[in-house]
Amino acid sequence: MNVFRICLSKYATSLQASGKANRWNKDDEYVIYAGESRALSALELVVHRASFNIKNDFKILSIEIDEDIEIKSIERTQLPDNWKKPEAYINLQSFGSNWYQSQESVILKVPSIIIEEENNYIINTKHPFFQTKIHLKEIKEFVWDARLL
Repeated sequence: MNVFRICLSKYATSLQASGKANRWNKDDEYVIYAGESRALSALELVVHRASFNIKNDFKILSIEIDEDIEIKSIERTQLPDNWKKPEAYINLQSFGSNWYQSQESVILKVPSIIIEEENNYIINTKHPFFQTKIHLKEIKEFVWDARLL
């Protein structure tokens, strides 16, 4: 299975994580966020950036997940009713942090807030299987269409 990540070129040479807190992780938890499609990855990046300069040099990474890897899935029905609202952020971070700390799986599949019928994949870069089961398959230029932004 392939998932996709769009990032600035300077961060596109390897699969690396900043350790900064986000919706599904707390600070010092090293995860990579990826989308199930290129389009979803683009939308996710647009809504999460406070400011955006399309003149910056972006790349799209194709990340291959070995077929035999176990993926923990969070279904929409498992989330609180307010899961899309800012006040749910701390609950989602706690849920993701528990998954990260438990080392239950290298991948956590979660519904996208933007398009809840599609999914994002959280990749635990500190999991023992990360180095052997997750592969950077391809790096390509990504050019934004100015009409989008």
